[in-house]
Amino acid sequence: MRLHAANAAWRLPSDADIMSPLWENIMKAILNLVKDEQGGEVLEYALIAGLIVVAAIAVIGSVGGKVLARWNSLNSSM
Repeated sequence: MRLHAANAAWRLPSDADIMSPLWENIMKAILNLVKDEQGGEVLEYALIAGLIVVAAIAVIGSVGGKVLARWNSLNSSM
């Protein structure tokens, strides 16, 4: 609580008193991330890994039906 100068009474801090430093810290962090040039390679590797995973899922999805049909055929012939 702070002592309000106008009426010399105690008052609770307002939302603006609390949020202003928070927003300042958030904006500083965002600006630092924008200015930072490190980590670009990590992003590129993550994108490549993501593309590999998507391709693997597509291949498994397209081949999975054929494998399941073959498996059921072998199972029924036994």
